[in-house]
Amino acid sequence: MDESRTTLVIPTVGRPSLRVLLEALAAGTTPVEAPVVVVDDRPGGRGDGELLDELADVGLEDLTVLRSGGRGPAAARNLGWRHARTPWVSFLDDDVVTDRDWYERLLRDLDGVGPGIAGSQGRVRVPQPTHRRPTDWERGTAGLATARWITADMSYRRRALAAVGGFDERFPRAFREDADLGLRITRDQGLITEGRRWITHPVRPADDWASLKQQRGNADDFLMRGLHGRDWRQRAGAPPGRRPRHVAVAGSALVAATAAATRRRRLAGAAALAWAAGTAELAWARIAPGPRDPAELRRMLLTSVAIPWAATWHSARGAWQHRRVEPWQGLPELVLFDRDGTLVHDVPYNGDPAKVSPVARAAESLERLRRAGVLVGVVSNQSGIGTGRLTTEQVESVNARVSELLGPFEVWRYCPHAPDDPCACRKPAPGMVKDCCEELDVLPARTVVVGDIGSDVEAATAAGAHAILVPTPSTRVEEVSSATTATSSVAPTLAAAVEQILAARW
Repeated sequence: MDESRTTLVIPTVGRPSLRVLLEALAAGTTPVEAPVVVVDDRPGGRGDGELLDELADVGLEDLTVLRSGGRGPAAARNLGWRHARTPWVSFLDDDVVTDRDWYERLLRDLDGVGPGIAGSQGRVRVPQPTHRRPTDWERGTAGLATARWITADMSYRRRALAAVGGFDERFPRAFREDADLGLRITRDQGLITEGRRWITHPVRPADDWASLKQQRGNADDFLMRGLHGRDWRQRAGAPPGRRPRHVAVAGSALVAATAAATRRRRLAGAAALAWAAGTAELAWARIAPGPRDPAELRRMLLTSVAIPWAATWHSARGAWQHRRVEPWQGLPELVLFDRDGTLVHDVPYNGDPAKVSPVARAAESLERLRRAGVLVGVVSNQSGIGTGRLTTEQVESVNARVSELLGPFEVWRYCPHAPDDPCACRKPAPGMVKDCCEELDVLPARTVVVGDIGSDVEAATAAGAHAILVPTPSTRVEEVSSATTATSSVAPTLAAAVEQILAARW
């Protein structure tokens, strides 16, 4: 496989700039041969195929549209890379424009990188006005040109993304989710280098209150601190910010109001003066480098009064919400199912495809995993072959019927040996689980085995995978009681097990 092969993943919220980006890719000096996955993250999405039909004329040969349902950019990017089957995944934002030689340079950036390199960041230019000083919003956007690990143009090895669980979907907006991923990748998977490709990131239009809305990111900063420690800004290359000053200004106003209400005039006056000085300092720091026209002055004065309050509120909210956080786990990359008793009702030594009957909601549950980009497979003991009760042809005909009823599986493994035969594949041995992971190039630690008896759990544990036990009347009581561990759990039904997996509780 060409190690520079990549899939382009572009999350979108329906901005017209998406078409501009896709047309720029199609008009490049080198034809784009990579799959292009557009992830529609508008709430509810569009009708199936509607956005794809709208984009059919942009000139890209391999274009796919997925729907993530408005769960945020982190979830949209995760959906995109999980559907990728290339060694690399390259992320672009839907409001950037690639240079004409961008794709050619991308392939050069990814070609021949050493095994210690897990990511490659593109270079970003942000056009600024030439006839006047930039506004506060334009200066803020210009910071993207020097930001570390931003997904406006970022490529990661797919295996590295899978190993760390991808983007942390607890970051609800396009803020800090890229820095969080960069910190986890560089800590556990390898270095991130800077490539030689370029994109242009235009300054999007913004309303008068855009800077006030940005203060919601203060809550995300506390999630970063909970995940990465107090020094996360230094390691992520993030500027220090003004939160302490904002808290001091808002606190001064509260003290002034409280002192005035209790008729402590001297304290009220001093606190009010501190509030006014802090607000004026913030306003001037934002006004001085800007165009100073009436519209900008009005925006800066109004928002400078409100920003300390908003920053303090969101900081307090984030500190409470993220006072205890666990490391991000994400979805597994592969789920392996036992066949009899788990996917289909158990018919002992069944060699008749007509007797195959799926358990409740099996097809629906498997399809939910596939839509999420999770690989699915089957690992099954078929000792009837080894004891002479079944032929290989009968087992494979039943397997074919299972696939016909429940959809395609990425991998099948079954053990044909009798219980007393020495082999490494019969569960509880880990052979089949390991073989599936090796075939699909998936880490066992990112794999879940779902079965109905203790040997399924034991096989998963021995392989280094996780397990979910779905008991049936054939499951022994002691198997259920011993299945709740750090790497295994119990679910009442197959559908509940899949729900647990999709909620990242596996």
